[in-house]
Amino acid sequence: MKKIKEIIVVEGKSDTNRLKDCFGDDVDTIETTGSALNAETIEHIKIAQEKRGVIIFTDPDFNGNRLRTIIQKAVPNAKQAFLPRSQAVPKKSDGSLGIEHAKDEDIKSALQAVYTRTENNFENYDYDDMVDLGLVGQTDSHQRRLFVGSELKIGYTNAKQFLSRLNMFQIAPQDLVTTVKKFDKGSTHDTK
Repeated sequence: MKKIKEIIVVEGKSDTNRLKDCFGDDVDTIETTGSALNAETIEHIKIAQEKRGVIIFTDPDFNGNRLRTIIQKAVPNAKQAFLPRSQAVPKKSDGSLGIEHAKDEDIKSALQAVYTRTENNFENYDYDDMVDLGLVGQTDSHQRRLFVGSELKIGYTNAKQFLSRLNMFQIAPQDLVTTVKKFDKGSTHDTK
C-alpha cells in the first residue's frame, strides 16, 4: 500500500490511533485536540496544506462539524472526508460518536470518497431546489438529508449547512436527483 499523500486532520489521539490501525505508518495526522482549536494548530494545518495537502476528517457530531467549519474557513482548499453517523457509533451506550469507533472498511471508504472543490461552470443550488427535492419543508426532510448526505459522502447537517455543502462540493444535479429518488424508492434509510 502506498502512503497517503495528504495529512489527515482529526480531532484527537484516539482518531490518530484508529487511522494507524487501518493504515499503519502510511498515514500522518494533525490532531486538533478536540474543540480547543488554537492559532498554532491552524497554522500547522495551513503549512501542511501547502506542503502535502490536507484532508479534514472530523467526527460526525456537533463539535466535529464546528471544527470542520473553522478549518475550512482557514484552509478553503482542504479536501474533506465524511463518515456517516451510523458508522461512528460507539459500542458502549455512554460513549460519543467518533471515527475511532468505525470499521476499517468504513474509514477507507470515507477517505476514498474525498471531495475537492474544482473551478468550473457549476450552477449553485438554492433554497427552492432544496424544497423541490424534499430536503426541507417535508416531514421526512431530516431523514432525507441524512440518507442523501450519507450516500453522497458529504455528511449530515441542518438544511442551511446541507445547501452549503451541496454547493461547496459541487454535487452534480444528476447525482443528487438519483440519490433522492433512491430514498423515495424506499431504500434502507440510515436514520441514526
